[in-house]
Amino acid sequence: MAISDTHPTAQAVQNRLLSRLLVWRKLHMLAELNQIACQRALESLRERYPEASEKEWRRHLAERLLGSGIARMVSGYHLLRL
Repeated sequence: MAISDTHPTAQAVQNRLLSRLLVWRKLHMLAELNQIACQRALESLRERYPEASEKEWRRHLAERLLGSGIARMVSGYHLLRL
């Protein structure tokens, strides 16, 4: 059972509203949340490695998202543009 700070009535309303959304809208919302998460992760990396370059921060992010092996394989691609 998941722990939630959302009141069950409010959760029911949220679930009802989400169930009515079209798939493309749900995917758009998910993409926005993913972009926000990546931006926050980059902010954290900038604080942790203040002397690093933008390229180095994005490499660190790719390693965290993809694992170091895959990040190395795709290092020439610009997959993590935010």
